[in-house]
Amino acid sequence: QRQMVESGGGLAQSGDSLTLSCTTADSTFSPYAMAWFRQAPQKERELVAEITRAGRATYADSVKSRFTISRVNVKPTMTLQMNKLRPEDTAVYYCAARSIMTSPYAYWGQGTQVTVSS
Repeated sequence: QRQMVESGGGLAQSGDSLTLSCTTADSTFSPYAMAWFRQAPQKERELVAEITRAGRATYADSVKSRFTISRVNVKPTMTLQMNKLRPEDTAVYYCAARSIMTSPYAYWGQGTQVTVSS
C-alpha cells in the first residue's frame, strides 16, 4: 500500500527546530522523487523541498539554508530537518511521492500540523 505517512509535527517557538519524517508501508516502492509540501490557512499548497532517488535536492527560496531534506531509499523514508523556524512556517505539511520523473505527485500523506509561535 503506497499511502505515505508523516510524523513529527507539533508546536515550536520562533528559532526552534523540528524534524518531520515520512515513510510508506510498501517497502518495494522506489519513487523517483519524494517531497514536502505545505499549506497554510487561506493559502495555496506550495512545494517546500524535493529530493530524487539519486539524492538531488531542491528547496523553495523561503526555506533555503534553514531546512534540509534527506532520504533513505530502503523502505523509502524521507526527513525534513527544519531549523530557525518562523511563524510564517506555520502550515500543514504533506509528504508526497511520484513514481517517475514525468509523473505528477500521486501518493500523499494525511498531513502533519506545524505551528510556530513568535
